[in-house]
Amino acid sequence: MDSGSFDACDVPADPQGSGHALDDTGRRVPGVPAPRALATEAVHAGRDDLARQGVHAPPIDLSTTYPSHDSRGEAARIDAFATDGAEPEGPPVYGRLGNPTVARFESALARLEGTESAVAFATGMAALSAVLLVRSAMGLRHVVAVRPLYGCSDHLLTAGLLGSEVTWVDPAGIADALRPDTGLVMVESPANPTLAELDLRAVAHACGSVPLLADNTFATPVLQRPVEQGARLVLHSATKYLGGHGDVMGGVVACDEEFAGRLRQVRFATGGVLHPLAGYLLLRGLSTLPVRVRAASSNAAELAGRLAADPRVTRVHYPRIGGAMVAFEVAGDPHDVIAGVRLITPAVSLGSVDTLIQHPASISHRIVDADDRRGAGVSDQLLRLSVGLEDVEDLWADLDQALGTTPGPGRVLREAAVANR
Repeated sequence: MDSGSFDACDVPADPQGSGHALDDTGRRVPGVPAPRALATEAVHAGRDDLARQGVHAPPIDLSTTYPSHDSRGEAARIDAFATDGAEPEGPPVYGRLGNPTVARFESALARLEGTESAVAFATGMAALSAVLLVRSAMGLRHVVAVRPLYGCSDHLLTAGLLGSEVTWVDPAGIADALRPDTGLVMVESPANPTLAELDLRAVAHACGSVPLLADNTFATPVLQRPVEQGARLVLHSATKYLGGHGDVMGGVVACDEEFAGRLRQVRFATGGVLHPLAGYLLLRGLSTLPVRVRAASSNAAELAGRLAADPRVTRVHYPRIGGAMVAFEVAGDPHDVIAGVRLITPAVSLGSVDTLIQHPASISHRIVDADDRRGAGVSDQLLRLSVGLEDVEDLWADLDQALGTTPGPGRVLREAAVANR
């Protein structure tokens, strides 16, 4: 994706800057917005109607239910929702059917990912669960997946908690693993926690007619939009970069409207709704997403380069597309590094404005079988660093003292192109 442009439609913008799209003859197209840059879309998506309402900040609707004297009309709208899962027309009915504040976040995220729709959930795991339930309800219980994934995603698939069956493969084995009952192919790129990257276009081609779900939590739409490479579904743990401040939990699936309708039906039945206040915080987080991701990525690239040159570090993983995540393996005891940081926060999760460090084999991927974990490249020496917005010199000073004096033969894993700085 060209980070300098953001295609909102297939018609050109008015060079006079009117904000309208133009047809092939240069005339304005009524009701069709002109393309807007990603940074502009991040600020304005989900908020375009506010000025007309005479407000500046998006309102927070905390209602759980909505009064109506037209019970026949409500019955008709509920019947329509049961048919295709489309958002009910007219005023809201009940909190599990939808919420206006959450809808703003959904609309904005869909714009950023370049999809027709998005459906928000209480957490990223609730979002993934809904996807699996949608496919299982269609008799498509089999999932083909590529490791590594986030540890709880791996566990949900492996344990078959929702009745699914998983086949783990390398990317080259996806096509051969597909079955008549395969409902989903799932990948994560860059992957948690090794930052391994996949050719999403090639993966999508291997999927054939089976939907590809790409977990885009680490990259965010600032660095890549998987639908442009053939993915049908894009998953986010919105708790991470979309929220960006470590104070809100949520999940979201960006997709076409047909699949979104099925997700809404599952959300209504299972109750994994996003709280309206969380929806407000996530919408606010999107407005600074490009600025945060790019600033943190600059810090991360610098730290990756310094770690790669440090004899106390044996391997550094950093994605070619960039990003704010760095993974590295140490020659000494990784637990000593966790215990030794003073500025950096030793905590699970990622994507916050402050820098976090954790030991995946102990926390985020502890639930994955040890042999499977190591086979996916998650070694016991691996540390995962979510780089924030602090001054890079302060971050390096803290890492330097936490690494101690244990020497080791430093080398860089060049699937992680530190030269990407």
